[in-house]
Amino acid sequence: MRLCAALGTTALAVATGVVLSIPEASAATGGVTGYATQNGGTTGGAGGQTVRATTGTAIHTALCGRASSSTPIIIQVEGTINHGNTTKVSGASCNTAADVIELKEISNVTIIGVGSGAVFDQLGIHIRDSSNIIIQNVTVRNVKKSGSPLSNGGDAIGMESTVRNVWVDHVTLEASGGEAEGFDGLFDMKNNTQYVTLSYSILRNSGRGGLVGSSESDLGNGFLTYHHNLYENIDSRTPLLRGGIAHIYNNYYVSLNESGINSRAGARAKVDNNYFKNSKDVLGTFYTDAAGYWQASGNILDNVTWSSPGSDTNPAGPSMPSNTTVSVPYAYSLDGASCVPNLVAQTAGANKGLQVSNGNCAAQTPTTGPTTAGPQPTTPAPTTPAPTQPSGTNLSIGAGADGSSKASGTSYGNVVDANMSTYWSPNGSTGSISVKWGSATTVSRVSIREASGATGAIGSWRVINHDTGAVLTSGSGAGVISFARTSLKKITFEITSSSAAPRIAEFETYAS
Repeated sequence: MRLCAALGTTALAVATGVVLSIPEASAATGGVTGYATQNGGTTGGAGGQTVRATTGTAIHTALCGRASSSTPIIIQVEGTINHGNTTKVSGASCNTAADVIELKEISNVTIIGVGSGAVFDQLGIHIRDSSNIIIQNVTVRNVKKSGSPLSNGGDAIGMESTVRNVWVDHVTLEASGGEAEGFDGLFDMKNNTQYVTLSYSILRNSGRGGLVGSSESDLGNGFLTYHHNLYENIDSRTPLLRGGIAHIYNNYYVSLNESGINSRAGARAKVDNNYFKNSKDVLGTFYTDAAGYWQASGNILDNVTWSSPGSDTNPAGPSMPSNTTVSVPYAYSLDGASCVPNLVAQTAGANKGLQVSNGNCAAQTPTTGPTTAGPQPTTPAPTTPAPTQPSGTNLSIGAGADGSSKASGTSYGNVVDANMSTYWSPNGSTGSISVKWGSATTVSRVSIREASGATGAIGSWRVINHDTGAVLTSGSGAGVISFARTSLKKITFEITSSSAAPRIAEFETYAS
């Protein structure tokens, strides 16, 4: 690799580095953009208490001192956060650890660097089972997965396990080498992470920029936006996409040493008005025969070289023709690719005054004002199934069915046969069952009917658009479940807990 080498007493506040209740302070932002505006939007800690923190322990203390794990809070960070000042803090509203900034099983949080700046030195930020998170104006550097000290699996910022609505903005993420030097990814997402925007940020001097999906079977991630970022001296993964949809625009890529945007395993990337300089294989499918797709337009290639196609190499160059179409559901302004290097130099990274593009190739300082409350997105609100059967045509009759597993003597097809005496059971207490059609079908309601003798066995569940991995709704107990009208080819009912062996006699689907 070619890398450049009201949370406690005053005494507690002093000891942990937390300053309490600064009501006049606010997070200055240019406004959330991209896919993080969808699924209810991303507001972080808007409307909550503002707290100042100068240690990692203080950040954890602020999270643990909230009334609940979803009470909004804005944590302003200044100084160097490291292993020496980051300890585990316990409380009903948090789940923290000593070797990482842990945002786990929480929601409605903003972490923003202020004053002379915030540096997370060899200490990663881990987001797990959480939603509505904003991270802004901080530097995270030299996080290691091997050697010493260890943190966050080597990721500067890592997200995993049902994460929704995260906006990471004006941050600097950097390493001092690749895997051989003990580092991993700068910005990783896996295991059902969706609706994320990375904007106006710097990622540099690392073997790996970031991945989406930990393996070719981890395809439930997506709805991601990357814009106005600098990727500099990165070997690969800018990003690596396994499944899902990503919108990648107005980024400046310089010195991508081995490969760049790696769309594979069915991923679809919309790649608009980026500037690629002194780089190799900046777009394509690499290191696999599992094809990915892209729609590319308006990009500038400045001294870019390309590999020859092979069994596990499908570069998009030299002319980068599109092989799919991708539409996005939000409004955005494209700067011309020719001005991207200068514009990104002015705006990207921590401690740049949170400057943003004016949409016409010039930098501007966003309006600063109190952060106001807005919608608080989480994974979809729990649903209580209705007690009566819906009217209309059961669309499952004649459709196909499959699932994660099946217990002996049961069949997937038993849930679509209009026969309450037959059923499907998972091979265990959890599992998933799907109904599928040959063409897109509109569904807004399902009825999960348990077999005789098994009523009440199903505990918590999720209904998933299998085409995209999006969670349509979640809740507990069998019955009729409603959600927003959705056109799809496959819908999945995933059982995540049960009190006894689940038995689903019918998985009925309805248009209304």
